[in-house]
Amino acid sequence: MATQFSFDVVSTFDSQEMDNAVNQAKKEVEQRYDFKGSNTVIDLNLKEKTITLHTSDDMKLRALHEILNGKMIKRGISLKTLDYGTAEQATGGTLRQVVKLKSGLETEQAKQITKMVKDLKLKVQAQIQGEEVRIVGKSKDDLQTAIAALKGQSFDFPIQFTNYR
Repeated sequence: MATQFSFDVVSTFDSQEMDNAVNQAKKEVEQRYDFKGSNTVIDLNLKEKTITLHTSDDMKLRALHEILNGKMIKRGISLKTLDYGTAEQATGGTLRQVVKLKSGLETEQAKQITKMVKDLKLKVQAQIQGEEVRIVGKSKDDLQTAIAALKGQSFDFPIQFTNYR
């Protein structure tokens, strides 16, 4: 019986934690004095994986970024998940900004992970499977070394490890 151990490298976020973070940000905006009467809206759309920020001026938009980032950190969501678009003019002289939520590894990102694992010269194989990368090996120690190396690497996208077998 040849035993093979594996784990998956994915890029995703917990939608419930994301919802909680956005709701906490909304509550803070409602209570803050500098946002009184500014008609500021934070809208989360999990189906389209976007957060829409709508406020009256640039200073309030920067404050919204700080509030949202703070709530994400407290809820354990990586800030690399957020991809801020450009602020655009909306009706009534207000500003609107769409923040895309990164989920799933793109092909180039998956290739970057597999190349890094192969460069470690461990007895493991990395295979791209859709939006995730499966790392397989006979030694749990080699797999743990690969996890440690991937955690130590600074990617421009968030990674998590799932499906340990």
